[in-house]
Amino acid sequence: MISLFREASCPFCNIRVYELTRHHRELKSLNIDIVAVFQSTEDDVNRFIARQPRPFRSVADPQGALHQRLGGQSSLAGKMKAMAFRMIGLFKGMSSVGMAGMKTGNAMPVDILVDEFGRIETAYYGRDAGDHMPLAQIMAFAIGTAVSPVDERSRS
Repeated sequence: MISLFREASCPFCNIRVYELTRHHRELKSLNIDIVAVFQSTEDDVNRFIARQPRPFRSVADPQGALHQRLGGQSSLAGKMKAMAFRMIGLFKGMSSVGMAGMKTGNAMPVDILVDEFGRIETAYYGRDAGDHMPLAQIMAFAIGTAVSPVDERSRS
């Protein structure tokens, strides 16, 4: 699984990182490896994400090249939507990142499931700054339950 995050200081991203950390043992038992890519410098990834040990790799991509290459979007409206409708996550995340969480860009998250042959099976494009692929969908992919290779941008 490749998770393309916004900045390492993003409150919503930090909540998702904690969620993936909490469920890592279960995901790993299903042969899911995670690579988390942040549109941040290596210093910021170390400051906000890797300050606590993570059971998966966290990568800095300050220019957002991978995000652009894989079709990630930017949306001020998506950022504002998350701030308005995901208040609990915003406040929880802000407790980890402080005021740096208010200085984030407009990139939307992307979660990509890749099969054992390196083929993209499913790409989930977040509709707002805190919208990630549900864990149930990741686990269904891992156990071979039908998960269609759908470009989630076409969701209504």
